[in-house]
Amino acid sequence: MDPLVSGLALIAMLVLTLGSGVWIFAGLLLVSFAGLHFLVGMPLERVFTIAGTITYRSASTWEMAAVPLFIWVAELIFRSSVSSRLFRGLAPFVDRIPGRLLHTNVLGCTLFAAVSGSSAATTATVGKITSKELVARGYDQNLAVGSLAGAGSLGLLLPPSIAMIIYGILAEVSVSRLFAAGVLPGLMVSGLYSGFIMLMALLRPGIAPAGHQEFALRDYLRAAVDLLPVVALMGIVLGAIYSGIATPSEAAAVGVLAAFVVLALLRELSWELIRVSLMGTVRTSAMVCIILVSASLLSTTLGYLHLPQELGAAIGAMNLDPLALIVLLAVFYLLLGIFVDGVAIIVMTLPMTLPLVTAAGYDPVWFGVFLVLMVEIGLLTPPVGINLFVLQGLTNWPLGRVARASVPFFLLFGLAVLLLVLFPQLALWLPDLLYGA
Repeated sequence: MDPLVSGLALIAMLVLTLGSGVWIFAGLLLVSFAGLHFLVGMPLERVFTIAGTITYRSASTWEMAAVPLFIWVAELIFRSSVSSRLFRGLAPFVDRIPGRLLHTNVLGCTLFAAVSGSSAATTATVGKITSKELVARGYDQNLAVGSLAGAGSLGLLLPPSIAMIIYGILAEVSVSRLFAAGVLPGLMVSGLYSGFIMLMALLRPGIAPAGHQEFALRDYLRAAVDLLPVVALMGIVLGAIYSGIATPSEAAAVGVLAAFVVLALLRELSWELIRVSLMGTVRTSAMVCIILVSASLLSTTLGYLHLPQELGAAIGAMNLDPLALIVLLAVFYLLLGIFVDGVAIIVMTLPMTLPLVTAAGYDPVWFGVFLVLMVEIGLLTPPVGINLFVLQGLTNWPLGRVARASVPFFLLFGLAVLLLVLFPQLALWLPDLLYGA
């Protein structure tokens, strides 16, 4: 069967299956099995063998190991006074900013993204801490969830980014330069999100509780003390990574140990807290990890159908000028991101798209940032947007409602891509400064 016809058939099966209301991971697995058996023509024995291999490979990676550990850190923080201290501590500093505590989603995800390197871990961890607090304090639910979905995806862009490491290996580009190249675009996206929240708060004052408090110097000092546990945790984990003591995955274990120490100093560490936080960690981690494994199997199915390769080859045959090529690649990656997880997109398409963009005169470091931005947009697009699934599990909202709440932040990501294309130095200035042009 023609790859494009097979791909369209698989997409139709996916839409129908997920639209029927079955569990997300079950729908992904069902479509993957059906695609491999009926469209690729594999015997069921081989399909089960491939599924077992992918499940083992996905579940045994160091990157996957970091997810439950960082979620455990979030559970410990969430079930202690540290989370309420976070909001108490931030209140004086953001109280005069339109949108007030809604900015904690963006700031928290930006900081945590620079710790975890994983969008799923960032979204699940920060969402576990902030989502219920914001709703309880009277903030707009859609904006709270949407900002979490958008800012949580920064885990792929800000260093230490797992996607950047994979791209660097495949493209034979310095990972250090890629890490540096992702800093300014990542901060730009954070700035766009905070700016949008401020604009919405000015246009619709009801999205945040009304009224402002007057804070004296002692209030700011007390707030700084309240923020100290979170700052200490971030500092320990970041210090472990950037000092070379630990890899990002190992730093997740360091974060758990640091959380234990902080809670012990606060006299809140108990066996009951450990038991309850572990139970919450198992539930959230199982939800995140089984979706990631299911998405990996779907990506493998699409790979066997040669759909990404066929689309990439068709683009190369058009002989487009550089700007038109980038626009077409953006559409190409946007469509792939709807159905394929980010790492799989990079692995499957890079061997064909990288020669196209380098031949057109684009810097491979710049293209790495562009590609990761496009992959991040895919995290916000159903039916395989991982961040949407994570937030669906945290909020118990229908997937459609989570997706609608994320639309403004999806569009802001598109604006960030446009700015990156128009101003390439956003990605290239810092690595050129640090490592030379």
